[in-house]
Amino acid sequence: MASIYQGNLKITIFGESHSKSIGVVIDGLKAGLAIDFKKVALELTKRRPYGEISTSRRETDELQILSGYWQERTTGTPLAIIVDNQDIDSGLYEDSKDFLRPSHADYTAYLKYHGFQDYRGGGHFSGRLTVAIVIAGAICQQILAKQQIKIGTHIKKLYDIEDEPLDFTNIEQVIDQINNKKFATISSQSEEKMIETIKKARNNRDSVGGILETVVIGNMKGLGEPFFHSFESAVSSFIFSIPGVKGIEFGLGFGFSNRLGSEVNDAFYFDGSVKTRTNNNGGINGGITNGMPIIIKTVVKPTPSIGLPQETINIKTLEPVIRATEGRFDACIVHRVPVVINSMVAITLVDFIMSQKANEWMEL
Repeated sequence: MASIYQGNLKITIFGESHSKSIGVVIDGLKAGLAIDFKKVALELTKRRPYGEISTSRRETDELQILSGYWQERTTGTPLAIIVDNQDIDSGLYEDSKDFLRPSHADYTAYLKYHGFQDYRGGGHFSGRLTVAIVIAGAICQQILAKQQIKIGTHIKKLYDIEDEPLDFTNIEQVIDQINNKKFATISSQSEEKMIETIKKARNNRDSVGGILETVVIGNMKGLGEPFFHSFESAVSSFIFSIPGVKGIEFGLGFGFSNRLGSEVNDAFYFDGSVKTRTNNNGGINGGITNGMPIIIKTVVKPTPSIGLPQETINIKTLEPVIRATEGRFDACIVHRVPVVINSMVAITLVDFIMSQKANEWMEL
């Protein structure tokens, strides 16, 4: 069940970094939906390698629809889509397969799968699998657009370079701006500095991480549950499934720790609808969305694959060894993750909205 989500939507992702194909099966979509697959393909371009600051691996990510879609509409049966892996070079991994790469999932994969895991390019643990997530998320974002719900993510911070803050007086335009960029910053100056930071790390055979900030706006009041399926816990479980994510906060988040209640409480007022004067809680109270913008910050760690020699062991002999990571990898993945987070948030929202509307037919 490791790669299956079973909610109102049932989503299965499959494949490995160097397998013939990777793919996704989505069950629970209403029959008759007209999906714009050109928009799905456009979303996939946002997670691809970006110029000289990314891995040299290049994939076309051409969508192949196997089932669940006919005559330009969903059929209501499981929608199955695959993407072939084409630019594969597994040779480097044969010589290094027994050496545990620091901060990678090599050791935990060995523990779980007893040495039978596909180690090539990280196997099923690879960020390559986020292609399947983006396909599902791009479809969910089209569904949400019909409900006037928009999601956007920008690079709030990369290493020690910060982007401009979100402008909530013009937030819809800001979302459109960052969603139309492959390097999702608000400020072009911040983008230039961040790219130079990645280049410097790459030249030093090192890597960098950062913080992504996500905002959701639109008609989404009352989503979530008080305890075990709160909005925060649900969306966190999705976002933490993205390789490299190591932290998350909502609204002011950890900033609450050194503030007084009188400083951070969000005062209510009425202006055609119930709103709050501030949004320190990030649009969520008691695990349920309150209609204010949802604000999520996500920490992405530095890519563990680096060209510097590091201490590790040979898992077969248990002998110590000093090795540099071999293969094709990014010096930073932060700029490739925003579209994946948008996708995870979109899937969460669609699933919650399906729950919210499920009992609307009941009357007495």
